[in-house]
Amino acid sequence: MLKIAPELTVYVALGSTDMRKSINGLSLLVEEQFQLDLFSGSLFAFCNRRRDKVKILYWDRNGFCLWMKRLEQELFRWPDSEKEILEISQTALGWLLHGLDLKQAHQRLTYTSVS
Repeated sequence: MLKIAPELTVYVALGSTDMRKSINGLSLLVEEQFQLDLFSGSLFAFCNRRRDKVKILYWDRNGFCLWMKRLEQELFRWPDSEKEILEISQTALGWLLHGLDLKQAHQRLTYTSVS
């Protein structure tokens, strides 16, 4: 399992991504299409059309890392949306990598007061 620092942000590219892309191609997607900072240390997750492969791109101090998981059976329950990218928690990323659906998870609530 991928080990990540608790303060890092996770972005999921919704829908499918061409898995022939490697570090350079995925980096261009992050910067040009999603307009996000590649060097922030954030994780950028991508899934293929068949939903059996996931790639996670991130910057680690002095170079890019590309983590990949290919399922031999089953499929990832990768979210589709009209949006292009979704910010999720690290817990939610773990759910996706374990085959769980984000739509069934409880939504995060934030309050400013108890009254």
